[in-house]
Amino acid sequence: MRIIPRTMSTQHPDNAKVPEWAKSEVIEGEDEVKEAFLAYSMYGVHEVMWDAEGKDVDTHVVRKLLSNYPDYFREHILGKDVFLTYRLPNPKVEGADRKVFAETMESIPITYDLAEKFYGNGITVPVFEVILPMTTSNLEIISVARYYEKAVANEDELELYDGVKVKDLVGEIYPKVIEVIPLVEDRDSLQNIDNIVEGYYKVIKPKYMRVFLARSDPAMNYGMITAVLSVKIALSELYKLSESLNFEIYPIIGVGSLPFRGHLSPENYEKVLEEYKGVYTYTIQSAFKYDYDYDKVKSAISSINNSRIGPAKILEKYEEDVLRKITILYTERYQPIIESLANAINDVSVLLPRRRARKLHIGLFGYSRSAGKVSLPRAISFVGSLYSIGIPPELIGISSLSNLDEKEWDIFKQNYVNFKHDLQTAARFFNWESFELIKDIWKISEDTIAKIKEDIDYAESVIGIKLGGIDYDSRKHILMSSLFLLSFKEKILQESKKYLYEMALIRRSLG
Repeated sequence: MRIIPRTMSTQHPDNAKVPEWAKSEVIEGEDEVKEAFLAYSMYGVHEVMWDAEGKDVDTHVVRKLLSNYPDYFREHILGKDVFLTYRLPNPKVEGADRKVFAETMESIPITYDLAEKFYGNGITVPVFEVILPMTTSNLEIISVARYYEKAVANEDELELYDGVKVKDLVGEIYPKVIEVIPLVEDRDSLQNIDNIVEGYYKVIKPKYMRVFLARSDPAMNYGMITAVLSVKIALSELYKLSESLNFEIYPIIGVGSLPFRGHLSPENYEKVLEEYKGVYTYTIQSAFKYDYDYDKVKSAISSINNSRIGPAKILEKYEEDVLRKITILYTERYQPIIESLANAINDVSVLLPRRRARKLHIGLFGYSRSAGKVSLPRAISFVGSLYSIGIPPELIGISSLSNLDEKEWDIFKQNYVNFKHDLQTAARFFNWESFELIKDIWKISEDTIAKIKEDIDYAESVIGIKLGGIDYDSRKHILMSSLFLLSFKEKILQESKKYLYEMALIRRSLG
């Protein structure tokens, strides 16, 4: 059995600080190859996700890693000791990148040939897994697996002319199959993940399966509590399915540093391990790596790598029903408020520092109303924008919990263990002055302001959260938030950008 990685370095652009080795503030090109090497060698991460979604992908990464760092990769075999996993664009969702999907898949046999030259015949398959984002059905991941088998691996048997086959021209194509990791990002798919996985299992018959559970995008689209509880439902369903099929499933969770995006940081990793029992692999995003002291980062990654994997909490049907109910109530409260704040979020997001070379990606908000759909930036910019205007998104929608009875509240607390801790961590950045300023700048309605005030009142009076600055850093952040809003109002955008950067440094994450 292969090693299942415990940590996966990603290229999420959530870092406030720029690493010393980067040639510019925007990490791109050759720097991302170097970053992959450093993730393995300096930080001790087991796996690197090489992202082909939303950017111009470098499909020669394996060649560059092996040629630039031969000593390291002779000792640490790529594909056996450390792992490189491609994240594809989803061709059904990202139509403009369909050919990038094809190009990335076509590059996998090239990596095999390179490894054969470097390591010798049959030693390793350097890239054998791909991640499909925004997976909503088993048909999507079945199609990816079959595409590789039929359109890539089997093309070596195609006859070109007069008995001459493709393999006579370019050699045989290996590997013959790849493993597909579904990245599940929407609420309904997370809560019905067993259908996605079981359907794939029945057709493809893999020996095991890795399943990637998103935390950021579900939080942005449906609210933090909905995201957490949907992941808990997914973990329970996956473990039940694993037992019923007698088939190993290894969950991955995509978590950022701030509470809204998962709260995995070098200072909070132990609580995250406690929260998400049953998860095998945790993403180590850029803020985790670059916004904290190196020794603390390396120690935290080592601890995660060596931590015990506890079983996921298996939910009884009545518990699952309660959690599903909470996600609906919470989302109904959360989404209209976010819709009303969309202009503010979008205006602020374009001023945040850029940390990666990414194509412009505006995501459609996760639901539709009769008035149309609201466009929002990606999750990191979304979170950074709301923190910067002094309204951490963790607080929005909280008062929906007032609809729970005592038994439902107990079930909620049992299944979101660190709820109060996460909320308190975020609430210290809440800025009371924001209401008047955002009302003035973006004409936010009194109704929206009243709803947010109900949420913060509930957080304070019922949950016992202290809102606003409780230490030097949080008080400084609140002051910067007010200064940012004032400078934005006066259109002094260079100062606005400076305050945004200073706040990100305090949070140790852009968003």
